[in-house]
Amino acid sequence: MSASLNYKSNLRPTGISDPGYNADAKAVAPGSSELYASDMRCFFAICFSCVVLAGVLRAESPAYVVFVSNERSGDVTVIDGDNDEVVANLMVGKRPRGIHATTDGKRVFVTLSGSPRMAPGVDENRAPADKRADGLGVIDPAARKLIDHWHIGSDPEQFAISRDGKFAFIANEDNASASIVDLDSGQSRGKIKVSEEPEGVGVNPSNGEVYVTCEEKGEVFVIDPDQQRVIAKIDTGGRPRSVAFSPDGSRAYVACENGGYIAVIDARSHKLLSKIQLPTGSLPMGTVVSHDGKELYVSTGRGNAIAIIDTQKNEVSTTIPVGNRVWGIALDPSGTKLYTANGASNDVSVVDLKSRKELRRIKVGDGPWGIAIVGAAK
Repeated sequence: MSASLNYKSNLRPTGISDPGYNADAKAVAPGSSELYASDMRCFFAICFSCVVLAGVLRAESPAYVVFVSNERSGDVTVIDGDNDEVVANLMVGKRPRGIHATTDGKRVFVTLSGSPRMAPGVDENRAPADKRADGLGVIDPAARKLIDHWHIGSDPEQFAISRDGKFAFIANEDNASASIVDLDSGQSRGKIKVSEEPEGVGVNPSNGEVYVTCEEKGEVFVIDPDQQRVIAKIDTGGRPRSVAFSPDGSRAYVACENGGYIAVIDARSHKLLSKIQLPTGSLPMGTVVSHDGKELYVSTGRGNAIAIIDTQKNEVSTTIPVGNRVWGIALDPSGTKLYTANGASNDVSVVDLKSRKELRRIKVGDGPWGIAIVGAAK
């Protein structure tokens, strides 16, 4: 007894238009050319649907996403890295500044502060602070929303995530210390005394040592994360604002704002090696090293440019004009584009590092400060 297919079956879904479907078609025997043609139509329809679905999924999953903290407007702007367009704005709290993503890209953290903004050189302690606003905001980058606010630290400004990804070391600007936070629980794991006005924090990729730059006395403190104690202090002068490391961890580069130079530190001996002077008018702020370690990118604050330093020669090779009062900077995953937070012009510059040109500016919130980049999930 041979089986047959009846296109008049009541099991066929309704409300679906199929140009190959005929309600009055006769039964077709297996192996016939008519059945083969019908099967092929189904096969190609399924393939087409898969291609369309893949395109939709690709459209919904950019290669990377850029998160920009806006200090004055209290929000974080989200930018699609594929087309450099703003896709969301998240309210997070008062004065969001330092911002970083976990290595797996599942969380983005941003420091929040209830201390009022004051003019450069003016003691922020002169005005009342809302200490309830201090802490670390927790963002779910996939959902694009703030999911928690950990009340940790005091006027926290910048921070860095430990090499193992378990802890954050936070610079408490108004009480000369660095807090340690468990990134799973949000609980404090201690506080380490440093010097006045701690700001920049960086982690050596080689040995995990934590560097904290302290502005007032021009010092950099080196912390052993396991022992949770200071193991070295380096005098750089010049109001140090941030620190970045060579990929092998042998060098630390510290941006010294008032001195207009980069302090180069031997990260193994904790000794100051040299100072790289930047062009006149530069007030170095943010620092990031290229993936191959051959170049150092420095934001120059009111110098309104990115200075590029040849790390073999320890000298400036070129500068690229960007927006006004450029602060935080970050590289895209490929290392070919640099994003800069321009605090006075309220935009983000996208810089092509191959052509050494600014590609475009993206309007964001009020007072963009820091940038974090999350790559696509593997």
